[in-house]
Amino acid sequence: MRKYHRPDLVLLGAILALLAIGFIMVYSSSAVRGYIQYDDPYHYLKMEILWVTMGLGAMFVSMVIDLRWVRRYAKPALIMAIVLLIAVKIPGIGRRVNGADRWIGLGPLSIQPSEVIKLSMVLIMSHVLALNPHKIESFRKGVLPILGLMGVIAGLIMLQPDLGTTLVIAATTFFMLIAAGAKTSHIMALAGTGLGLVVAAIAAAPYRMRRIFAFLDPWADPLGNGYQTIQALLALGPGGLFGLGLGQSRQKFLYLPENHTDFIFAMIGEELGFVGASLVVLIFFLFAWRGFRVAMRAPDPFMGFLAVGLTAMVSIQAMINMGVVSGVLPVTGITLPFISYGGTSLVFTMLGVGVLLNISREVR
Repeated sequence: MRKYHRPDLVLLGAILALLAIGFIMVYSSSAVRGYIQYDDPYHYLKMEILWVTMGLGAMFVSMVIDLRWVRRYAKPALIMAIVLLIAVKIPGIGRRVNGADRWIGLGPLSIQPSEVIKLSMVLIMSHVLALNPHKIESFRKGVLPILGLMGVIAGLIMLQPDLGTTLVIAATTFFMLIAAGAKTSHIMALAGTGLGLVVAAIAAAPYRMRRIFAFLDPWADPLGNGYQTIQALLALGPGGLFGLGLGQSRQKFLYLPENHTDFIFAMIGEELGFVGASLVVLIFFLFAWRGFRVAMRAPDPFMGFLAVGLTAMVSIQAMINMGVVSGVLPVTGITLPFISYGGTSLVFTMLGVGVLLNISREVR
């Protein structure tokens, strides 16, 4: 019988702190948009309360369930997630938003299958890697089957299209392979192949090429592809050291698109300044440190790999989002975990970190 203790309180504190910052910033950044679109400045805040409540419920459930029971359903969960990925392309089921087929409509709400597949991929990889740890040393028996599965999932996600989520899944997979002890030569070869595929995916889509050119020189097309990057920088720059003050953003008056979702970090920089933005970065570092600490002290290999995958998934997504907002990376549609306006992304992220807290309960 396993002995359970209290969860890692530092890890839990980091998660709740990010949620609290997100809750405040979602309202601050969306009030104008809510008033214009719905004649209700509290519209997005009300929806955020719903999503946060659902997320906390999911986190609590996943924090107390028996993970050995969850492991038995790793394969069915993956199959269900793949079916959902296919369903987004079926007329009448999938819902197109901004030219992308990433959602399945459920009445007034929507579910994003790519968020489901991220958790399912980490779960099945943890199961496979823990089943026979020595196979990972063989490229054909250990690495290749995992890459084949990742290729199928990445292909389905790219059909939506969603390059950002594909990059998160690919980076998380490579991180877990490294943690499992895959050979350096295999990892380097895979990294080179992955980089080549990313370049090919960008070259194959004209709008991605335009984003790359806009990333290199956003002011060359200030009202087109460079618009979001420029507006994000115009939010971060005036924020200065301490920010303009909570609720005092100028960019939220519909200058910066997606200011309450993908680009909410720019709102943090504008209203809370360098100090507020740095605090968010530090909390994410704290989350990563405690998450990997849990992984290193996990009671068995399956839970160790699961903790590595979940921690890497959240940390990599946060790093990509903040890189995009600050102009370090090309624009790609990906949310900032815990902080961006809710939905499937928030609920399933909370579900995942609940599993991470569950593992920490078995760590002294």
